[in-house]
Amino acid sequence: MHTLYFYLILLAHPYLAMWWRSFEKAGHKSWEALIPGYNYFIAFKLGTQKPWWSLLMLFPGVHIAMWSVVNTSYIRRFGYYSWSDTLQGIFFPYLILAKIARSQDSILPATNWANSKEAENRKWGDHIALFLSLPVLGHAIALLFDAITREKPGDKSKVKEWGDNIMFAVIAASIIRTYVFEPFQIPSGSMEKTLLVGDFLFVNKLAYGPKVPVTPLSYPLVHNTVPWVNIKSYTTLEKGEYFRLPGFTSINRNDVVVFNYPSGDTAVYDTRPLGLMGHDYYGIVIREAQWLFKQEFDGRINELAAKISDSIVKSAPTQQFDPERLSAYSRYMAEERFQTLNADVFIKNLGKWMNEARTMLAEEKIAHEQDEMGNMLSIEHFGLVYRPVDKRENYIKRCVAVPGDWVEIKGSRLFINGKPGFIPPFQNLQYTVTNFVEPSKSTMMEKFGLEKSRNDYFTNDQGATYTMHLTADQLRQLKRSHPEAKFSRYLVPQYSDNPDYKPSGADFIRNLEYFPKDLYVNNTMTDFTRFQVPKKGQTVQLSAKNIAWYRRIITAYEGHKLVEKVNGTILIDGKKATSYTFKMNYYWLMGDNRYQSADSRVWGFVPEDHVVGRASMVWFSKSVDPEIGIRWERLFKLIR
Repeated sequence: MHTLYFYLILLAHPYLAMWWRSFEKAGHKSWEALIPGYNYFIAFKLGTQKPWWSLLMLFPGVHIAMWSVVNTSYIRRFGYYSWSDTLQGIFFPYLILAKIARSQDSILPATNWANSKEAENRKWGDHIALFLSLPVLGHAIALLFDAITREKPGDKSKVKEWGDNIMFAVIAASIIRTYVFEPFQIPSGSMEKTLLVGDFLFVNKLAYGPKVPVTPLSYPLVHNTVPWVNIKSYTTLEKGEYFRLPGFTSINRNDVVVFNYPSGDTAVYDTRPLGLMGHDYYGIVIREAQWLFKQEFDGRINELAAKISDSIVKSAPTQQFDPERLSAYSRYMAEERFQTLNADVFIKNLGKWMNEARTMLAEEKIAHEQDEMGNMLSIEHFGLVYRPVDKRENYIKRCVAVPGDWVEIKGSRLFINGKPGFIPPFQNLQYTVTNFVEPSKSTMMEKFGLEKSRNDYFTNDQGATYTMHLTADQLRQLKRSHPEAKFSRYLVPQYSDNPDYKPSGADFIRNLEYFPKDLYVNNTMTDFTRFQVPKKGQTVQLSAKNIAWYRRIITAYEGHKLVEKVNGTILIDGKKATSYTFKMNYYWLMGDNRYQSADSRVWGFVPEDHVVGRASMVWFSKSVDPEIGIRWERLFKLIR
């Protein structure tokens, strides 16, 4: 149901509740119950002695909670205190309100807490209210303070006092979290070394204007899952549309932005901290399609793996090989070689394999991950979840291009509108390093700021070649300190730059790894074809060659049905289309840790309705390395 209908119900409620009759019993005029807004002002004044609480009903996300507050407190002024009365007041107050309207009783004085009978009458109702405000923990707090403090005659019970305090605190915190700022923790290293794993941030929602919730009915102060019990924290019974309140500024190029994951409308529900849930669903489907294809020819792959293993052993007869590592490596190489040799078969039947992968993910609830040894593990998960925009996973990246910008990436260098893009001070790139003698772990950290626990550097199995993720400053320091070492930036050039190159089926399959995830569009981690970021109101001509860049915009973000015919004809909502006009602004976001970031290069454009806010300040930071602990120098550091 649309949010508008909920507000219409709230406007109709005073009439359904016959407040014009009960207001008279409370010493007010009947007409006061008929003026929208003012009637709630009076009802809150009668029930809670806090008439200004009526203003909180304007906020989607807390409006229903405040509706329950006003009804429960109102019926209590007429003597309805029991636990069953309280539940009715919270969820369906009309039976009690009808009794009040038809009765001859007048409003009662406020509870005399010095009167043990009156306090006892409302005991269990207050317990219900406290439990619904903060289950279990609320009672623990109330019992603790009841044990360590002395109750004075005439004071509210601790259950009532803490029920009121917790309810208001939760509502206030929900409003602040939804409309002002929200705490956020850096979960991965995609923004290293600008932001570090273990940084805790404040996200400023006023900067671009706070989004009004699309799913207002949600458990307070959690994002999309209730902790510990791992159930959805929201219901889509009430649904809104995208609307953003005015902000102080627009999204500027190079801002550090928090946003809802664009490819998160469908997610694999896996509760492990580093599980499948937050990853690109379409990417998972592609990976599972490849796995299913390989499984059909498992026997042939095993034979190939045995030959590769024998070849490795014969090539180095004096070397001792770890059997498990050798087996995993041989299997990995066999799968890669098999897929290379049979890529054309896979491509021809790609639709079939992807449909089977979707079925396996949805019905069999099985997915696959590669462990450190290279073995593919079967992972049981809890099925698929389909999330509205505001309940998708929160990610953080740098906005490198705004609507209308032309973007190109060459040799890991970003170009915006034909000019070199902004290079963040702590942007780091990947280098292959040889002739390097590694100093101690502490020296690498203290002198160069490189943490092994953050995967800043590591060696291959033989220890002769290092992979390092370095900022420009770290690169200069290491070159001065180790003049004998050789540093080469790791690059993955586009074959499409070479007109004489004839791509293989394996090349086409690798194209599925990067946006727009089309077999015939060749983009890589370090090189991207020049393209334009869509702008609201902009019209583009559509063709079989460029439709891949706009598929997800047209279907997932702007809600149309897209059909592409074999002859190149494009249908949108059943009608032939040669052009398309964008309804929203879009952005291109990338991590400062360019080689270890799943960003727009993987899932494409970020729609404006996915933008949450601007990262403003690191208020706490703790390294995953216990030897480092709290990073005191990062506390209360502004993000510029």
